[in-house]
Amino acid sequence: MRVLLTGHRGFVGRHLHAALEARGDDVTGIDLADGSGDALDFFRADNQRWDLAIHCAAIVGGRASIDGSPLGVATNLALDAWYMRWLIRTGTPRAVYFSSSAAYPIELQQPGDVRKLYEEDIDLDHPEQPDASYGWAKLTGEKLATYAEAEGCRILIPRPFSGYGEDQDEAYPFPAFIQRAKRRDDPFEIWGSGDSTRDWIHISDLVAATLALLAADVTGPVNLGWGRATSFNDLAAIVCAGAGYRPQLKHLPSAPQGVHHRVSDPGRMLDHYQPAVTLEEGVRRALAD
Repeated sequence: MRVLLTGHRGFVGRHLHAALEARGDDVTGIDLADGSGDALDFFRADNQRWDLAIHCAAIVGGRASIDGSPLGVATNLALDAWYMRWLIRTGTPRAVYFSSSAAYPIELQQPGDVRKLYEEDIDLDHPEQPDASYGWAKLTGEKLATYAEAEGCRILIPRPFSGYGEDQDEAYPFPAFIQRAKRRDDPFEIWGSGDSTRDWIHISDLVAATLALLAADVTGPVNLGWGRATSFNDLAAIVCAGAGYRPQLKHLPSAPQGVHHRVSDPGRMLDHYQPAVTLEEGVRRALAD
């Protein structure tokens, strides 16, 4: 299969690239990071027909970037719009558009009882406030995907929750916690109150779930997560226990922290894929790396 993969040097992209090549696909990667090209320029000029296109290229950069550089993140709007136009112009029959759990309404992610998020909680015809400009970009990308599908391209839309892994950039919470534990920081810093929750999924499961959904010819949005609410205090406890020490926790209430609860209902994914790497195992792998 001839596959175009944008953002192939990013966290999700490089793991997808390896998995696609391992199964024998002919993969062409595009990424500014290694000089292989600018996806935006590519979408404007290319006229080839591909068997499959996977669009991972995006400006993210963690919570500090999402909150601190909203116009930079909004560049994703142009990138995604040209991706959808390119899919139709080239007649590419199958595609993946990586959305995000940031597209969900922030009203559903407030303090109080944890409410799991279902794919149907996003109404593209009557959208509610998502998480910052990054969430708006992903929400808009999902809406544009419906127009591309109407023109004949079958598009899978994974909505990853908190993806993590051993080689993730330290701008994200999981690797930052791992590095603090490896240094045996005491006190151990946590942004915010520590009681907000996330739903962690290892990068190997994120990639395997995406490929399983493609193999099953699934289209539309699918949550990628475990459905397990883990607070940042609990994550710190798991990481520090794995590192063999018990530091004092130091909370930084003025630091960027995002929504309070962000936890998936993974039922649609579980119809096709069961994740294998628990958070505890993921922590063990990262500490041993």
